[in-house]
Amino acid sequence: MAMDKNFQAQTAERRIAEMWHAQNAFAAGANKRRDDAFSIMIPPPNVTGSLHMGHAFNNTLQDILVRWKRMQGFDTLWQPGQDHAGIATQMVVERELAKQGKKRTDFTRDEFLAKVWEWKAQSGGTIIGQLQRLGCSLDWSRNAFTMSGAPGAPAGEDGNFHDAVIKVFVEMYNKGLIYRGKRLVNWDPHFETAISDLEVENIETDGHMWHFKYPLAGGESYEYLEQDEDGTVIFREMRDYISIATTRPETMLGDGAVAVHPSDKRYAPIVGKLCEIPVGPKEHRRLIPIITDEYPDPAFGSGAVKITGAHDANDYGVAKRGGIPMYRLMDTRAQMRADGAAYAEAAAIAGAVARGERVLSEAEADALNLVPDHLRGLDRYAARERVVEEITAEGLAVMTRADDPRLGRKPGAEDDPAELVPLVEAKKIMQPFGDRSKVVIEPMLTDQWFVDAEKVVGPALDAVRDGRVKIMPESGEKTYYHWLENIEPWCISRQLWWGHQIPVWYDEDGKMFCAPTEADAQDMAQGRKLMRDPDVLDTWFSSGLWPIGTLGWPERTEELQKYFPTSVLITGQDILFFWVARMMMMQLAVVDEIPFHHVYLHGLVRDAKGKKMSKSLGNVVDPLEIIDEYGADALRFTNAAMASMGGVLKLDTSRIAGYRNFTTKLWNACRFAEMNGVWDKHSTQAAPPQAQATVNRWIIGETAQVREAVDAALTDYRFNDAANALYAFVWGKVCDWYVEFAKPLFDGDQAQETRDTMAWVLDQCMILLHPIMPFITEELWQLTGARDKLCAHADWPEYGADLVDAGAMREMNWVIGLIETIRSARQQLRVPVGLKLNMVQLDLNAEGQAALARNMALVSKLARIASLEQVDALPKGSITVAVEGGTFGLPLEGVIDIAAEKDRLQKTRAKAEKERAGIEGRLNNAKFVASAPEEVVSEAREKSALLAEEIDRLGGALAQLQDIG
Repeated sequence: MAMDKNFQAQTAERRIAEMWHAQNAFAAGANKRRDDAFSIMIPPPNVTGSLHMGHAFNNTLQDILVRWKRMQGFDTLWQPGQDHAGIATQMVVERELAKQGKKRTDFTRDEFLAKVWEWKAQSGGTIIGQLQRLGCSLDWSRNAFTMSGAPGAPAGEDGNFHDAVIKVFVEMYNKGLIYRGKRLVNWDPHFETAISDLEVENIETDGHMWHFKYPLAGGESYEYLEQDEDGTVIFREMRDYISIATTRPETMLGDGAVAVHPSDKRYAPIVGKLCEIPVGPKEHRRLIPIITDEYPDPAFGSGAVKITGAHDANDYGVAKRGGIPMYRLMDTRAQMRADGAAYAEAAAIAGAVARGERVLSEAEADALNLVPDHLRGLDRYAARERVVEEITAEGLAVMTRADDPRLGRKPGAEDDPAELVPLVEAKKIMQPFGDRSKVVIEPMLTDQWFVDAEKVVGPALDAVRDGRVKIMPESGEKTYYHWLENIEPWCISRQLWWGHQIPVWYDEDGKMFCAPTEADAQDMAQGRKLMRDPDVLDTWFSSGLWPIGTLGWPERTEELQKYFPTSVLITGQDILFFWVARMMMMQLAVVDEIPFHHVYLHGLVRDAKGKKMSKSLGNVVDPLEIIDEYGADALRFTNAAMASMGGVLKLDTSRIAGYRNFTTKLWNACRFAEMNGVWDKHSTQAAPPQAQATVNRWIIGETAQVREAVDAALTDYRFNDAANALYAFVWGKVCDWYVEFAKPLFDGDQAQETRDTMAWVLDQCMILLHPIMPFITEELWQLTGARDKLCAHADWPEYGADLVDAGAMREMNWVIGLIETIRSARQQLRVPVGLKLNMVQLDLNAEGQAALARNMALVSKLARIASLEQVDALPKGSITVAVEGGTFGLPLEGVIDIAAEKDRLQKTRAKAEKERAGIEGRLNNAKFVASAPEEVVSEAREKSALLAEEIDRLGGALAQLQDIG
């Protein structure tokens, strides 16, 4: 069947994907020719997810490796699956219920979970089809799900992943590696659950910092001194208070202390004394101690910091170190607590604690409600307004002049600049928002389940230190060490309904029974009435078991023995700690084995200017739209080409369009071959023909060299080097030069040899390109001969230097160099494209003379040369064309207006020099480099480098014109 004029990606890709699926082409072990295994576990996308650019990039790299290894005959497995995504999935289902006027609590837990499973069956597989559109060659028959086999799972969701998760929890609990305790966590008031750091989005917002006075107990006073670097007193004042600044005044109600740095001489006289929290009923004001800690920065604000251990991560650390009680002020909805004893009673107890007269247990401190009665039940922001009003009304706000620039306002003409007003700084602050709820996250002291990470982190550190696991790039390894060497307990519980429910039951006295099933727990409790812990496990806990859980563990399956440990993990650097490190810890803790040998970390895919993609900026690129417009192969090649290790991933749609042109170039080369009988009766050739023609021996050697380059690049995970080598070879060497060089050979004595060589070379192009561009290569493979198997299963070549004919390579590269030099000169000096030029030869060595004699017809045609004459001196008005071993000239007098061309080049160069000077001026400004966004600085450097190249090129052209007068 004759090839169409163009490759129709929109129709062909779907047809090819269906063919692969029908032939089960990507099943584990497909095309196996050796016993060595190669396996990758897909970083499981959320079951709620749809394909975004991060997925497209990440999965392209995985697919390149898997297809490459499959073609090499390895026993491959690319394991697919989805994460149940606790919060995300529960949110989606609750949103659907809300459309019906219902909410989660209108149902029992089991009824709601049935709704979730129903949604999963209908909509949870969206991303599977989208990954297939990208061309991902996963073994879809093995699709895994992190909730498979859970109680209540419908038919078709069987499996043992849930059992594996529960088994690990029970075993770790019994070993003392999991415990329940009270620690500070990120609390989402909308979903009323703890969330991980990865689910928190820190956003810079307009905020305020209020400055307040905390009066010293008993009316005490001290001399407050400020000194310069030489110790000279520059400010002196008697004070009966200590000043603090806060962005969250409502949390003052839970203060346990005020901290200053041990070296801060200003407050040395009052360290150890008590001060009064300036809010609440006057008769019940709480006193708290002034302590020292390394945390406060003497140069920031007043240097004194209020310590609210139950509502701030840094304060929590100070409170733990100093034995400061931590008082929780808010409920699960971030409203001020309304439970417990009256404020007077609670304040009296807290006062006794501050004076050292009483000690509270952790539970007693948490139960104590120190919210004044009139503020109880208020939303946190409403409480903030009331607290500020009350402190200001009492005269305990720090005052400043109305024209103080810290206020961030411009007083009107009627305002008195000297008027004293409360010091409330207007400033940008980083606020933590839930990435799904979009509400401000509250650091909250709550009871949660934790993995005692310090007890399991050692083997995970050792595995990287001793080289069993290699993390790339090296910066990722350093980050890995930093995180794990400073690890905190890992919060693994969530206050949700969707997820693996904690396998712990409580009797009426609160005694815990941890067991795989309720029946087992009941046996342990010996008949006592039990209540199950309502929390579920964090999805990072279950996905931490992904490598072994998807292979059937705890059963000793054939797949587990064959494909574990896996070969490589490719994932984003942002989840190095949240997922990669935890898989390391859990696999080593559970089966005493590393989960993978290599970890390839990549950055965030950004837009063409290096900016983070966001809906608010309007720069989000939808990969499915890209596939619709340009085809999956163009997107995949772009992903590979920008995958430089440690580099910024800038996605430019113009680059995608360029790689679509690349597919067209390959298609056209194959059509040219078809029109010249290359594919007549063709079948796959394992080895190239024994070529005699220099052109054919040259292209065979070029093919061998690019095969070695691609293998070396992919072995080292240098995807961009593999892509760039293939692009230069397929477009530059094959589609441009070889196609042109071969044309005259089709009519001579070496016609059949040339057809055989071109068939073999184009076959190699398809095979070598297939891992990156699977659709067009599979289509061409099927259209260009009698194939005994898919291109996806074609034998990856192993030829190398043995196919390189040094003489042929040297000769043809010399010819190409001559043609390119002539073309470049013509282009720089704007010689009309269609005009044929005379060329003169000044000198040329014997090797060059022989090469030119054999290839003059090609040079004349491709460089548009009318004649060649040997001369003793270059004619007036000639430009020099220098090549290895000789010198040629192109007489241009009368061909171009040399004076006008000089003038044009000089103006163009001057403009480029002026533009570059401006950019360099900015780059040499340290303030600009330090304050400008990273992508702006990077763009400026790239622009400067491009202009420098342009200036050099223009200079070379001017130098040529200078020589000819």
